[in-house]
Amino acid sequence: QVQVVESGGGLVQAGGSLRLSCTASGLTFDDYAMKWFRQAPGKEREGVSCISRSGGITHYLDSVKGRFTISRDSAKNTLYLRMNSLKPEDTAMYYCAAGLASGEWCIRDDEYQYWGQGTQVTVSS
Repeated sequence: QVQVVESGGGLVQAGGSLRLSCTASGLTFDDYAMKWFRQAPGKEREGVSCISRSGGITHYLDSVKGRFTISRDSAKNTLYLRMNSLKPEDTAMYYCAAGLASGEWCIRDDEYQYWGQGTQVTVSS
């Protein structure tokens, strides 16, 4: 049984930092591209950052470039999102997703098969 579990969210002041973690079990982690999504109240879900199977390819939403860093640790089956210089507009529920990838690239959003329950990030002004 595949499980994807996020942690690390919380309440932080604008300008602060958080590190989100996502641990996946029940799958061969190195076969999966991973992605962080977020959804704010009343808004559509958006992709924040993706990373390829071995971590060699990463992509970021324009609004988080230079502030967020995605990484993965295969030994721990864990995905991370380091978030610096947080802004109130980063407030959202953050979700981790895993999708089987046939190569070293980020996959389409509709190809992510396994999702976590989310972790809330709230940035106060």
